[in-house]
Amino acid sequence: MAKQTRDAEFTAYVASRGGWLRKVAYLLCGDWHRADDLVQESITKLYTHWPRIGEVENLDGYARRVLVNTFLAEQRSPWWRRISRTGAEPDVVSVLPDLDTALDLRRALAALPPRQRATVVLRYYCDLTVDQAAEVLGCSPGNVKSQSSRALYTLRSRLVPRPASTERTTS
Repeated sequence: MAKQTRDAEFTAYVASRGGWLRKVAYLLCGDWHRADDLVQESITKLYTHWPRIGEVENLDGYARRVLVNTFLAEQRSPWWRRISRTGAEPDVVSVLPDLDTALDLRRALAALPPRQRATVVLRYYCDLTVDQAAEVLGCSPGNVKSQSSRALYTLRSRLVPRPASTERTTS
């Protein structure tokens, strides 16, 4: 009976928070199919530890940490390095008011190294403090600050509109 209750609680949690986890995964990897794989692997890991979840104060934070750790572990694996990505744009789920800006931001975010991307997603999408992001990433707050600083510098340099050439040709 306890297993049925535990399974029902797990199913309810995944049903309510699965979409949010998928969005976070997409921001980390930039590919909806890969995001689905990351969420599936994270949910599997979460299920194996579900009996001990009662000890966790912040279930969303725990699930997010599992997701980020899964993403970072995948980035380090030799399997990921063998995959050659195509230059195709990621699938667009819905039309955004400013699609060009959104695509530019996605490209710039995808170009960041994995830890910088994870730091930006945790700090600015998940709205975590420096200390909370450091706990999720398993590093010092200073490391989160430096990763954020580098990532924001790179994003700004890639996203700043370049002035159009004002030179006129004289005949």
